[in-house]
Amino acid sequence: MAAAKKSAKKAAKKAAPKKAAAKKAPAKKAAPKKAAVKKAAPAKKAAAKKAPAKKAAKRTPNAAFMKALTPSSELAAVVGDKPLPRTEVVKKLWAYIKKHGLQDTKNKRNINADDKLKAVFGGKKSVSMFEMTSLVSKHLS
Repeated sequence: MAAAKKSAKKAAKKAAPKKAAAKKAPAKKAAPKKAAVKKAAPAKKAAAKKAPAKKAAKRTPNAAFMKALTPSSELAAVVGDKPLPRTEVVKKLWAYIKKHGLQDTKNKRNINADDKLKAVFGGKKSVSMFEMTSLVSKHLS
């Protein structure tokens, strides 16, 4: 680093006096960039040290989500009649929606109900994906 600065100064001194001022300005601008690179490097090392600590803490699934729930007869027509965890019910519902092309083409948040889903959605023709989970929870016991 120091050698590079000295060679830059020597090159500036050898140049014509009129151009010397012009060459010194870029040399000053280049120095802060190099310093900024040095400052960023230790930050990366610190971030690398923190990453393994996060891997040590393993996530455990919430027991409430894993509890098997029995679907109602209306919901059983879509996802099956076996007891399933809430997460699996939602996965199967989305598989059914995608298989039958029930997601609205213009607004992807909305689901257009067919005959089976109308019974689950309380007779509604179209339901948002956020409203869907609350309507489905009424059919699980």
